[in-house]
Amino acid sequence: MTAVREQLPEGRYGRSADQRADRKLKILGAVLGVGFIGMVGWFGYDYIAGQKISAEVIKFSVVSDSEVQVHLEIRKDASAKGTCTVRSRAEDGGEVGRLEVAVDDGKARIDQVVKIRTTSLATSAELAQCTSE
Repeated sequence: MTAVREQLPEGRYGRSADQRADRKLKILGAVLGVGFIGMVGWFGYDYIAGQKISAEVIKFSVVSDSEVQVHLEIRKDASAKGTCTVRSRAEDGGEVGRLEVAVDDGKARIDQVVKIRTTSLATSAELAQCTSE
């Protein structure tokens, strides 16, 4: 006599263990993916919204071996206060002058020409950073 093995009908008794594990992993992956995207969005928004003062160098002019004039345009909330740091560099890249410009005017946009005293001939001027109080 040969033994006949009965096979249960497919899909009748629920999912297999592998199918249940796959589904749980997919759900976990989706939850973690949505959480990660939300976190990146929050940090991006906080970075952009947190910048209350921004500025750029419009132009600069080397006046002499000991002075550079820099035209700054500063944009900010009207109530924001802080400082912007401008520096000048020599041809070899070394810093030869630095100036911290107080930003406490009640305007939202400020055009200002500042003079940086230098220790030697400068070839460039750049905005290092702006920070709010």
